[in-house]
Amino acid sequence: MNINGVHIDDTFAEAFNMRGTRVIITALNLKWAYNAANAMTGFATSVIGCGVEAGIERELTPDETPDGRPGVAVLMFAMGSKVLMQQLETRMGQCILTCPTAAAFSGIASDDQISLGKHLRYFGDGNQVSKLIPDANGVNQRYWRIPVMDGEFLTQETTGMVRAIGGGNFLVLGQSQPQVLAACEAAIEAMKKIPNVIMPFPGGVVRSGSKVGSKYPKLFASTNDAFCPTLKGVVNTELDMDIESVMEIVIDGLTFEDIALSMKVGIEAACHLGASAGIKRISAGNYGGKLGQHHFKLQPILQGNLAGATSA
Repeated sequence: MNINGVHIDDTFAEAFNMRGTRVIITALNLKWAYNAANAMTGFATSVIGCGVEAGIERELTPDETPDGRPGVAVLMFAMGSKVLMQQLETRMGQCILTCPTAAAFSGIASDDQISLGKHLRYFGDGNQVSKLIPDANGVNQRYWRIPVMDGEFLTQETTGMVRAIGGGNFLVLGQSQPQVLAACEAAIEAMKKIPNVIMPFPGGVVRSGSKVGSKYPKLFASTNDAFCPTLKGVVNTELDMDIESVMEIVIDGLTFEDIALSMKVGIEAACHLGASAGIKRISAGNYGGKLGQHHFKLQPILQGNLAGATSA
């Protein structure tokens, strides 16, 4: 397959089952909503070293938030329920409770509920107050008002936890670092318009793709040498001689279709720059189909077959 002179490899991205949640963060204005959300999603690029993968999904207008203030939606993903619960509580306490004017609300419905402010309320030292307010379906939801020095911190008691997927990805291969970065930036801008997904790495892009294993016994992952341009004459490379830069975009999402759609629009945006702008190939990272439960096949996705792009 070829799009605007860019070759699309006949391969797939391999992704994994995860647990996910969404938190709505509001504040006096968007500046402080972003301050809280940026702190909450910091150091959350990969579950390998960070415990969770998290990012800002989108901005919310006042008519989209529970308290009628500006806000943002944050998505957070982990490999298991216990880790997700621990990370959410820690980040709530250190990043949202501490942020002036910030409040936190559940952003996703589910029978599985995890603590948002349920335990954080004890920071009020007995002065915290709860209130039950019916939601749109008439089900009472508990909120906590915790006294803090700028007034009160308002938080919903719990939020939903759902099954999700992490690790959808694609690689952009090109003739130079600036050209590949420009293509990735175009892809990220398009992908940000898709709901229910995040791209958790810095700016949505990762340069240090990894492979399983290492020559050093204590390391379980190491640089993806087959895609490193400076190693073309040293290792069994996947790169043609005119490829001098490779970058990866990793996607976490609530459903398979969400990730597939984000990959489609991202790849199309990168290919829009075309071969004339130095973009030569689109590929994807996988483990031979042996580890991940979900396979995102690039060519079917680009043909519009979002739901049928998996062989898992």
